Amino acid sequence: MPRPLRDPQPMLERAIADWGGHEDLWLFGYGSLIWRPEFGFTERLPAWVHGWHRALKMWSRVNRGSVQTPGLVFGLLSGGSCRGMVFRVPKADGLETLHRLWLREMPTGVYDPKWLRCGTAEGNVRALAFTLSRRSPNFTGELSDERYRHIFANAVGRYGSSLDYAQQTLLELQRHSIHDAALARLVALAEVRQQLASENAADCDAPQAPVYVPGSADKSSSQPSGSNKENT
Repeated sequence: MPRPLRDPQPMLERAIADWGGHEDLWLFGYGSLIWRPEFGFTERLPAWVHGWHRALKMWSRVNRGSVQTPGLVFGLLSGGSCRGMVFRVPKADGLETLHRLWLREMPTGVYDPKWLRCGTAEGNVRALAFTLSRRSPNFTGELSDERYRHIFANAVGRYGSSLDYAQQTLLELQRHSIHDAALARLVALAEVRQQLASENAADCDAPQAPVYVPGSADKSSSQPSGSNKENT
């Protein structure tokens, strides 16, 4: 486990105090929380936030990569907008849910938990979201397409590969009719690379055509010079 960037306990205590425990707890999911929440909830609604966007720009050295080969997970970066899901957790389960979420999302204190105004078809809700600062050492900055391809091909952590994480998130977003063009493009980069690798492997396994070498004619079919004799 990498060294914690910050002590996550004070941030947990602040989140608990801001919530208060007097009403149900709302959580905003924009990545793996959508398809693997690991907590109980009584309601789940499509939601959107303004001023933040989903980005596969956070280094992962445990869950989806290693210290030697860092992988990638999503962060919620400032700017733009983001569609995701909000979850309603009963107030009686809110405290336990926050503790469990901190163990999963905040072991190194990398995120900045914030209460965001989330729009839904049933009105606005105030939900806790795990945002990422561009000043964080875990923020990747801009990555080239080739760097993404390399990470997708090699980075694996305790929960699986970075590519599997990206693909599962894309599939779940599509299942909820949420379009993320940036994520779809990144996943396509990896899938094209996989297809090319499969085609190259198939080419290597195919039988090779014989190579003609001048002067290497089959001796059994050759006759001495000037001989027209046929076998009878």
